[in-house]
Amino acid sequence: MFSIFSKLQKMNIKGEKVTLNKSTEEIYMLVSDPQTYKQIMPSDMDKFEVNDQGFVFALKGMPEIALKFKEKIPNTRVVLTSAKDSLTFDLNVFIEKITDNSCSVQFTFDGKFNMFISAMVEKPLNNFIKSLTEGVSAI
Repeated sequence: MFSIFSKLQKMNIKGEKVTLNKSTEEIYMLVSDPQTYKQIMPSDMDKFEVNDQGFVFALKGMPEIALKFKEKIPNTRVVLTSAKDSLTFDLNVFIEKITDNSCSVQFTFDGKFNMFISAMVEKPLNNFIKSLTEGVSAI
């Protein structure tokens, strides 16, 4: 039986590309370290725990989200993915060299959710990506 709740649709959210006065190497090292995410998370974080694969966090009023590192391309990109098989999404951090001492950083979210979940999470995910961007800009 077909249902609007079973059909998955792609969700792509792109954060603002920001310029930082740090080298690609510095930013890569920061975003490859789970502890950095504790510093750049939104202020309404309720929980943050590092584990052997990545980290688990919870924002006030939201369920826990477990992320694990999926891919690390030195000085270029870090990909975190859902640690739960029931959720299909990636959080990407793109790093692009501008000069030896500056680079741009952009967070993107790519996922597949049913229409109901997509409608529920789109605004919080946009806010989350915006908060991560603001957080990394302040480092």
